[in-house]
Amino acid sequence: MKIHIQGGTLIDPAVGTEQQQDIFIAAGKVVAIGNAPADFQAEKTIDAKGLHIAPGLVDLSARLREPGYEHKATLESEMAAALAGGVTSLVCPPDTDPTLDEPGLVEMLKFRARNLDQAHVYPLGALTVGLKGQVITEMVELTEAGCIGFSQADVPVVDTQVLMRALQYANTYGYTVWLRPVDAYLGKGGVAASGALASRLGLSGVPVSAETIALHTIFELVRVTGARVHLSHVSSAAGIELMRAAKAEGLPVSCDVTVNHVHLIDLDIGYFDAQFRLDPPLRQQRDREAIRAGLVDGTIDAICSDHTPVDDDEKLLPFAEATPGATGLELFLSLTVKWADEARVPLAKALNRITTAPADVLKLDAAGRVAVGAAADLCVFDRNAYWRVEPRALKSQGHNTPFLGYELPARVMATIVSGRVAFEQR
Repeated sequence: MKIHIQGGTLIDPAVGTEQQQDIFIAAGKVVAIGNAPADFQAEKTIDAKGLHIAPGLVDLSARLREPGYEHKATLESEMAAALAGGVTSLVCPPDTDPTLDEPGLVEMLKFRARNLDQAHVYPLGALTVGLKGQVITEMVELTEAGCIGFSQADVPVVDTQVLMRALQYANTYGYTVWLRPVDAYLGKGGVAASGALASRLGLSGVPVSAETIALHTIFELVRVTGARVHLSHVSSAAGIELMRAAKAEGLPVSCDVTVNHVHLIDLDIGYFDAQFRLDPPLRQQRDREAIRAGLVDGTIDAICSDHTPVDDDEKLLPFAEATPGATGLELFLSLTVKWADEARVPLAKALNRITTAPADVLKLDAAGRVAVGAAADLCVFDRNAYWRVEPRALKSQGHNTPFLGYELPARVMATIVSGRVAFEQR
């Protein structure tokens, strides 16, 4: 289909520019920016006057809950949520049931996603069989099936010899390993960040050292093996400082933070509000400020939604027993814009952290950019429109989020995937 997006302000996060430009799309690609190509006859025109156009969002962590957890969410519901949030590419962790540790399971997920013909899905394969941390998976076969990297999701590998061999294996073939930096024992059983609040509420704590000890171990193994590692969901000021030093040293590492941690701190838990039961747990204000500073100076590569649909019943339990997680795909853009407004970060730079930078982590040349010849994956949004976060406003099957009742800026008006209008606000 030939599409003309007319009169919008084009944001290019790759170079940090904002300029009013028309965009012309044909055969799934951007064929011109500014002036129409010769003999271009649009089959559809999108009036974007007063709106912004950006690359489709790239989310480094979105649980689609299939296979195995269809009572929490389905592929159909979560892909619809992705499009409603302007997300055109997403990475799904391997902690499904069964885990993504066999090529057939990965192929099935990719097949289902292709048939839905919505956002691009990039599965992470399990680093070890069953995520048990004992036997390394067949990474070559999983890559051939469609995996873009290997992860333990939120389950740490206790045996460092197994982890070292996994990194050696990955480095041999140039694969990226995705790890959550958390010590298996210091982080065990904790439901809140260690500190005055957790003590006052009588909640078991997860100390900062659970993150920093894990980071020290990972960095040392990276030095030994040379493997490329992406650190998921870094949450502490001390952890970010270690990332800064590792990058200065030249280690092949990158990292992300969740959009929840960009905004929230442990005090937001209030009186045991299970909507704020997240993993990693929310930390102190100094940690949040370090996260925001790290996003600005580039120590932190990307923001992810950490989309984790949770059944309503699992959030009605007492805080310590509630299942951690929150829906995030449909809030992803709005919460990023909210951070940009609060921190006075230029919009193009803020959007870089959810488009170009995560695409670079994934080594996706076609994603996270708007350029002639590139795939037409675009998000058209109203920067100045506010919307209220409430269950009926969400397409995700998971309606639990710490931001229920908030009025957030930036409403997605259209999402274009591979040159097709996959979502349009009615």
